[in-house]
Amino acid sequence: MKQIEVVAAIIRKGDKIFATQRGYGEWKDWWEFPGGKMEAGETQEEALVREIREELSAEISVDEFFYTVEYDYPAFHLTMHCFFCSLIGEALHLNEHEAARWLAKDKLDSVKWLPADVKLIADLKCLM
Repeated sequence: MKQIEVVAAIIRKGDKIFATQRGYGEWKDWWEFPGGKMEAGETQEEALVREIREELSAEISVDEFFYTVEYDYPAFHLTMHCFFCSLIGEALHLNEHEAARWLAKDKLDSVKWLPADVKLIADLKCLM
């Protein structure tokens, strides 16, 4: 089975977290945390800073590792390293996503999360 390794930013602001809606591909319209694949020679943190700059034209601080999600999709196995992050400045621009929302704990279930994110959401609710 194909293996895909990515990093994801759980961007926090006050009591809310930032979620993005995919605008393309097989999982179009599903919700996820922004991030993406690491490039050769990058650390997980460097990849995350680069991906957020590319996807959202934003600068972040990578604050703390949360955990790694392992999930088997039908066509590949996903390894997703998740980090709590903070915005440096307020600028956010959706370069790849269809929509975005700041979600409080009681609104986390208001969007359709990608399957790999479902357990992550449950764990985040316990922390919020």
